[in-house]
Amino acid sequence: MNPLYWLEPWEPSPTVVIVMLITAVLFVRGKRHARVTFARQLSFWFGLGALYVALHTRLDYFFEHEFFMHRAQHLVLHHLGPFFIALAYPGAALRAGIPFAWRQRFVRPALAARPVRLALDVVMHPVVAVTLFVGLIYFWLFSPIHFIAMLDWRLYRVMNWSMVIDGLLFWWLVLDARPAPPARLSPGKRVLVVIAAIPPQIVLGAFIFFTPRELYPVYSICGRAFTWLSPLRDQQIGGLLLWIPGSMMSVIGALIALRHWMRLSARGRLPQPRRAHTAGADAGKRQTLRT
Repeated sequence: MNPLYWLEPWEPSPTVVIVMLITAVLFVRGKRHARVTFARQLSFWFGLGALYVALHTRLDYFFEHEFFMHRAQHLVLHHLGPFFIALAYPGAALRAGIPFAWRQRFVRPALAARPVRLALDVVMHPVVAVTLFVGLIYFWLFSPIHFIAMLDWRLYRVMNWSMVIDGLLFWWLVLDARPAPPARLSPGKRVLVVIAAIPPQIVLGAFIFFTPRELYPVYSICGRAFTWLSPLRDQQIGGLLLWIPGSMMSVIGALIALRHWMRLSARGRLPQPRRAHTAGADAGKRQTLRT
């Protein structure tokens, strides 16, 4: 069989093609002006390619007809793809890829608009970020909602895109290598945020794995891609994918955030405690008065 056969979309989506094409063009244009190492370029293209494969290839048939394949798809959309894109720190390159006149006329006014700033402040708040990251997994795996989402192609696409967007926002927040400011969270908070997302994923994955009944009958009703795999075994594999690889991605994210914290501390780029600064100023004033 021709390998290109698997790259053909099961259900063509102009939205996926347009979004991926625009993102790729902006990055190619921008990396000429922004300094992007080869490792970061490789990370970006791997993440973008992973998202495309999970959204717009013939594998989508298996994602729709087998629960463990669906969990593998969301592992890529919510964890793997966004993780590697955020790890590439492509913001400067993507921004440089936009024509200067467009940035001045459209991008900057849009980002400076009060509704946009308020929305970003809300979704980037650490508590909200963790709640959304874990809550979306719980929401789409709630059996009645999951049943409808797998039958309605419009809701199915909303589900997939919500996972991509939320994954990008979360990993962009957690893997930011800069001190705060300009980063939204301090390095310590970034470590805590990603660690807080681990236990709920373990709990849900373990629940799906150990449940002795079929939680997602939609796959049996619509027909399974792998008839040799029993519904419970399929469900158990899906639970393990959420339980182990999903949690391990968060552990890796926590280790990278911790590495950034240690690097910034070693370079003296972390803000000094206010009390220490005040005490030093007071001591200086006393010394001046004595002299």
